[in-house]
This record gives sequence, structure tokens and C-alpha cells, in this order.
Amino acid sequence: MQLTVVQQVEVVEVSPRDGLQNEPVLLPAADKVALVDRALSAGLRRIEVASFVNPQRVPQMADAEAVLSALAGRPGLRRIGLVLNRRGLDRALRAGVDEVNVVVVASDTFSRRNQGVGIEGALANWAEIAGAARAAKVPASAVLAAAFGCPFEGEVPPAHVRTLVARIAEHAPSEIALADTIGVASPADVVERFGAAASAAPGIPLRAHFHNTRNTGLANAYAAIQCGVRSLDASIGGVGGCPFAPNATGNIPTEDLCYMLRRMGEVPHVDLQQLIEAAAWLQGRLGRPVPAMLGRAGLFPPVG
Repeated sequence: MQLTVVQQVEVVEVSPRDGLQNEPVLLPAADKVALVDRALSAGLRRIEVASFVNPQRVPQMADAEAVLSALAGRPGLRRIGLVLNRRGLDRALRAGVDEVNVVVVASDTFSRRNQGVGIEGALANWAEIAGAARAAKVPASAVLAAAFGCPFEGEVPPAHVRTLVARIAEHAPSEIALADTIGVASPADVVERFGAAASAAPGIPLRAHFHNTRNTGLANAYAAIQCGVRSLDASIGGVGGCPFAPNATGNIPTEDLCYMLRRMGEVPHVDLQQLIEAAAWLQGRLGRPVPAMLGRAGLFPPVG
């Protein structure tokens, strides 16, 4: 069997936002800035640094403006902010984000729990945000959350994913991400749904966002790469989860993903040792072990 030699895979770091939003420990803004700086020093450039959401519902993200302000002027850094509605977008634009991510959830029940509106309301929010962001000359990408399964409604059919991607594409996103928010996907599911997304939104770049809840995250990342996806979200240490989905545990670990990519023939412009050190630092701040494996086993071949 001939495997694809991987070229030019972009890793989008999400630990400061998706990684921390479900943690019981509320890290101060200074620690979030330090985490971004460690990711930047390791070679990562697109970093989701905060979400502009209701701080009463997600208190871990209450200091979004302070984090954005402290990170202003970092050379090479593209600060991504997650928004759910026009109010969040206005906050993000005032804070000076370089990009925004907008979430549309693929099931009505989860959408209402996650952002207080059903699918139609989320699509209407996306349309308004896309237009306003375009007017402000800020790229807006859309994330189709729970694209592989919903914790409340069960299976999400590929035809439904295709329909939602087509509707999202009507408003010219800079990128569309399919997210396995609760970590239920298999590589076969990835091939099926990314094929549906590509046919529904030709010419729009696709991104993958996987959680490792059932230990299939890296296998799914590999499948996405084989499908031609060239941007993948990941989180230092493998931390993360959704506050509004039961048992939605961490993202795929950035360091583990980058190790796999390097062994596959891609040489990401990242320093694996610095990523390991960043995960160890984050582990100390959170007061618990992080799930990533590379820091436990070490680099291969050994360095030094």
C-alpha cells in the first residue's frame, strides 16, 4: 500500500481557548499569554487565543480582551478568537483579533445547549458575522461542531453534514472546519464526511478538529491528511473539552501530532522539544497530568 507523503500541513494551536475552557482551574491572563508565547516560540503561528462568549457560562474565558491586548504586536502571530454571535464579534473586533472562528453545531439539541439557539439561529448568526467580519477585513472561518456525532441526538448523517456545509459556504468563509467535538469518529467517518464537505464547498479550504475521547484522534488526523486536509487543530498537552457536552475530553496533542507528521515525511516548522516543555509547564499550572504521550516517551531518535 502506498501512503501519501505529507507536505505542508499546518497545525493550528487551540490550547489557550479550547484547551482551557473546560478546566476547573482558572488560569490568570498572564499564564494564558505565557502559553501562547511558548507555542509561538516552538514555531506555531495560528493560535486560537480566546473566546468572546458569556463569561458567566464560560468563566475560563472571561479575560479575553486582556489576553488579546497583552499579545498585540507579537511578530508572526495570528490571534484567532472564537465568537458565537454578533455581540461576540464586536468584542473580538474591538480587541483586535486577526481572525475569527464561528461555531455552527450540527444538531439542534446540542446547539441550544452550547449557544442558546437552534441550528437555524446559529446559521443566521454565522451569516451576520460573516458579512460584518468581511466589512472589517477580518477573515472568518466556520466550525461545524459535532459533525461526527451528538451526545444528545446520536449519529449525525453525512448528508446532513453536506447540507450544513453547503449553507455555511453560501457566506464565503475563509475556511470550514469539521469538528469531532465528542471524539466519536473513526477514520472511515472522516473520509466520508470530508468527502461530503469537499463536494458541498468546492474551493474552500477545509480544516479538521479532532478530540481524542475514544483514542481515535491521531488515526482520524491521518485519515484527514490522506483526504487532502492540510490544516488541523491541536492542543499542547492534549488538554481540552466542551463544557456543554458530557465526557468530551481533550483535543489531539500538538506534540504527538507533530511527531507523527515528522515521521511521515513532513517536517513541521516546530520545535518538538519546546512543545514537550510547554506541555510540562502547562501540566504544572493545571496541577494534573496532561494526556499527551510524547513527553512521557521522549523524542526518537533520542536527542543528545
